[in-house]
Amino acid sequence: MSSPIRKTASARPAFAVRTIHVLAWLSGVLVPAVILTLLAFLIIRGSGALGLTLFFGDTPPFYAITGRLPVWDGIWPACIGTISLLVLTMVLALVPGIGCGVYLACYASGKVKASLGFCIDLLAGIPSVVMGLFGFLLMLALRRTITPDAEPSMLLAASCLALLVLPVLVSTTRGTLEALPDRLHLTASALGMDTWQALRHVLLPASTRGILGGILLAAGRAAEDTAVIMLTGAIANAGLPAGLTSRFEALPFSIFYRASQYRDAADLQQGFATTLVLLAISVSLLSAAAMLQKKLEKQWQGQGNEHR
Repeated sequence: MSSPIRKTASARPAFAVRTIHVLAWLSGVLVPAVILTLLAFLIIRGSGALGLTLFFGDTPPFYAITGRLPVWDGIWPACIGTISLLVLTMVLALVPGIGCGVYLACYASGKVKASLGFCIDLLAGIPSVVMGLFGFLLMLALRRTITPDAEPSMLLAASCLALLVLPVLVSTTRGTLEALPDRLHLTASALGMDTWQALRHVLLPASTRGILGGILLAAGRAAEDTAVIMLTGAIANAGLPAGLTSRFEALPFSIFYRASQYRDAADLQQGFATTLVLLAISVSLLSAAAMLQKKLEKQWQGQGNEHR
């Protein structure tokens, strides 16, 4: 007969496994529950303000879109400012981000790869408010040295955001290239291609979808940041962007301003509606990135031909 001590000892692992399963299940349910709760709260509080008045105020939409009349009570200038800032950020970040990822994946040696990878990870861990303070101090340094007329601007905000999203581009590009099948490298070598030729004709075309997914992830990260633009160029009621060296309106700062300076319940409701607009932009970018990444994985697993 087995002793009670042995029965107790054998029951402990089973109890631990069941406990882990229950905790994992609860954690899996908790995350979507929190997301759905927040989304429902935003929809309930802000859906009533969605409409042309939210975007254009009292200005006719045609005249607002064409820039013939200013928009003072709508978020149309903030939408244009956010899109302009997003485009400028990606223009500044694309070449160094993708180039660094290609270098780490195909050219860097062991020590260089480890050192540069550590620097990229360190940059990824910098909070956005610290990056915003860096941009603000950079503006003060420029004002005291090279350009006395330096002011917070879209160019300064885009430069700081480019540094903020740079690790996303580097990590995505590097991971996509390193995840390519070995047969592609062997094929390129069998054809007599050097590293650059293999990248140009084989590896980069094969990793286009993954890199594009990383670009969309970086764009979604830049679109929702508030701390950087608040310290480096965003302002309330600036109108449409006048240039790279001028201040601008942006949706994240508009949400912050409306939430902290609202005058009545209708103004606060417009703040919630603006949050829904920004959330829709971010979700669209992230969903597109997830779809591209899924298609890439199916392609290299041989499942992409099922739909042809």
